[in-house]
Amino acid sequence: MSILASRLSAIKPSPTIAVTQKAADLKAAGRDVIGLGAGEPDFDTPDHVKAAAKAAMDRGETKYTPVAGTLVLRKAIVEKFHRENGLTYTPEQITVGCGGKQVIYNAIMATVDAGDEVIIPAPYWVSYPDITLLAGGTPVFVECGEADGFKLTPAALEKAITPKTKWLILNSPSNPTGAAYSADDLRALADVLLKHPHVWVMTDDMYEHLVYDGFRFATIAQVEPKLIDRTLTMNGVSKSFAMTGWRVGYAGGPLSLIKAINMVQSQSSTHTSSISQAAAAAALSQPMDFFPAWREAFRARRDLVVRMLNAAKGLTCLTPEGAFYVYPSCAGVMGKKAPSGRTISSDSDFVTELLEAEGVAAVQGEAFGLSPYFRISYATSEQALTEACTRIQRFCASLS
Repeated sequence: MSILASRLSAIKPSPTIAVTQKAADLKAAGRDVIGLGAGEPDFDTPDHVKAAAKAAMDRGETKYTPVAGTLVLRKAIVEKFHRENGLTYTPEQITVGCGGKQVIYNAIMATVDAGDEVIIPAPYWVSYPDITLLAGGTPVFVECGEADGFKLTPAALEKAITPKTKWLILNSPSNPTGAAYSADDLRALADVLLKHPHVWVMTDDMYEHLVYDGFRFATIAQVEPKLIDRTLTMNGVSKSFAMTGWRVGYAGGPLSLIKAINMVQSQSSTHTSSISQAAAAAALSQPMDFFPAWREAFRARRDLVVRMLNAAKGLTCLTPEGAFYVYPSCAGVMGKKAPSGRTISSDSDFVTELLEAEGVAAVQGEAFGLSPYFRISYATSEQALTEACTRIQRFCASLS
């Protein structure tokens, strides 16, 4: 009898974390590697947020908190949802977890039974299907191609819904593509969902503030209030406040669902760090004066990367509306030979050969459910991005 549970055979380690670790290992071995795999802002957590954490420690706020999160933080989240998204929740309708990933995990574990289906538009964030599989559910992938801007269409959603569908997961702006759903896009999807009252919606709005060129962010319960009683609106402080290591995610939803999520959390982490919660409350309650400069820096990096990738032989790259990722196609280099002599037959081959030949670490599109593409995170300096894209151009030119 194996000590390992059989359900682990259905999942795999996070590919994005694996690429980041491989790049770190190569750097430690002396290789000149530029890592473009991690979805993590290179800015520091704002000073006023760090000061709030220090003040909380000085006040002795180092004890257990309620499972759902401190009342101070949950009130700050309620205000944030009302102020920025036009959504009305009470503090009892808010849950706080150890990052957005735990909130999603708790929600799926609390609701999905064996055989339940979860609609996941592809490309997708790598954890959605594996969390579904761990719960015994069935991921239903809906391919959202480049022609549709990597976004789910109403017709494709309608076709994917069955009597077994429990959730639709919507991520906007998207990891890995940066594609974002406009209010009109969401309105069209909401019209489909209104016809299927058994389908719940989980929105992953983690990149809400990272939108460019005048794009206006919207979330589906804001666009269609009739869906709020079957929508879990998830967000967090990781990306917009450069707080990935603080591990604070949160969500608002119907009271019965939030109670179930908190029950799951009560038997796992109990709650996230009391100090992190104090920092998150400060982040959500105070003006984001620092953010316009961050957003402009990300926009400039996006434009740089898109321009240089489109100049690389065999690559094409759309300009995304948000987040800090691009998802270029490498279809034009399939079948060519790398300097190693190996033939590039997949996007996995492409990123492997790119890393070996030029020391640039990216993530294969296969990990996100749509090939032949690869993901680049531009959450790093323009200098590093310029050098990385120069190497990518050189690598593509070397293919025969």
